Amino acid sequence: MSLPTATPVIPEEFEPPAAAPAAARAAVNILAAVSVCHLLNDMIQSLLPSIYPILKTSFHLDFGQIGLITLVYQIVASLLQPFIGLYTDRRPMPYALAVGMCFTLTGILLLATASTFRFLLLAAAVVGTGSAVFHPESSRIARLASGGQHGFAQSFFQVGGNAGSAIGPLLAALIVLPLGLHSVSWFAIAALAGIVVLIGVGRWRSHHLARVTRSRAQAEPALNLSRGSVARAIAVLTALVFSKYFYLASMTGYFTFYLITRFHVSVRSSQLHLFIFLGSVAAGTFLGGPIGDRIGPRYVIWVSILGVLPFTLMLPHANLFWTGILSAVIGFVLASAFSAIVVYAQELMPGRVGLVSGIFFGLAFGMGGIGAAVLGRIADLTSIVFVYQLCAWLPAIGLLTGLLPKLHKAS
Repeated sequence: MSLPTATPVIPEEFEPPAAAPAAARAAVNILAAVSVCHLLNDMIQSLLPSIYPILKTSFHLDFGQIGLITLVYQIVASLLQPFIGLYTDRRPMPYALAVGMCFTLTGILLLATASTFRFLLLAAAVVGTGSAVFHPESSRIARLASGGQHGFAQSFFQVGGNAGSAIGPLLAALIVLPLGLHSVSWFAIAALAGIVVLIGVGRWRSHHLARVTRSRAQAEPALNLSRGSVARAIAVLTALVFSKYFYLASMTGYFTFYLITRFHVSVRSSQLHLFIFLGSVAAGTFLGGPIGDRIGPRYVIWVSILGVLPFTLMLPHANLFWTGILSAVIGFVLASAFSAIVVYAQELMPGRVGLVSGIFFGLAFGMGGIGAAVLGRIADLTSIVFVYQLCAWLPAIGLLTGLLPKLHKAS
């Protein structure tokens, strides 16, 4: 990992003064396009955990194998993202987003035609590759189109993905559950639409690269922090991502099983509860960035991670009604952290937007994948209810936020 030095760096997102109103309007359209494509991409990818109950029955899987599918998908995405982000920092690839969506398209077609467990793992790996290409570059595009409102842009971009993740289980309940696994292939239409839109985003990116020349007049000041302080801050952010995404892994991967086991609800009812949770995640994501622009991302991280602890502690002891309410509150509060974490890390490492986005999106996928595998094994050895009693304490890691330095730019 390359840490910032005292030498000022010139961020790629600097726009020449000549570009004003027309370029600003174009940037807003690009931000909206990337957010919509993030919705399509993550809607398709969320089908995988949404149809776990179907896969478990059709392929006679145990919880450990369910966790392994998630592990393969998320570890592939986790390992590739930082390398892709670092590579595109050095050698921009305007059409990388369209390429990433092509991988997602291929993965969803493989999933629809899977006949064995190994085929499912292959489909998960290809979908993970699509995420690895899509997320670092789309985060960069969001920052380029932000107009300086980096928190808002990250939230707007990420809320598209969270909305897609929320819609996925709903569509799984309405389409895949009654029609069967082969109906997953219908979602290829969404991937094709995304590819078309992202080709247009690639054209804008090419034009942006042509206009941003080496004669940029401004540079982003370096932080008044030592390399050791930056490294410690990155370590704290990593621990916070672990806390957030291990808990989210318990919800996205196993919440349906928890509801079915504890309250004896139907598969459709459990998927609707998951949709409500993921919808609250989308809402929380949207608010986290703009609030961070106003009060600073460090304070948003404080409230989001540690503030959710009382609700996670109550969840395993609540009845079905309050489980639905608490899950929505947990999703809303916890979701606001990630935009703030990404923006804070980008300010820690100026000029390394792709690398930072790759690291933290990769961590999110990796922690989620490891969490899914570990929690699935724990569920097999104990019970799914015990998993939620254990995970309830994860937000206490938010106390580490107090170790994050306040960011001041050197003059």
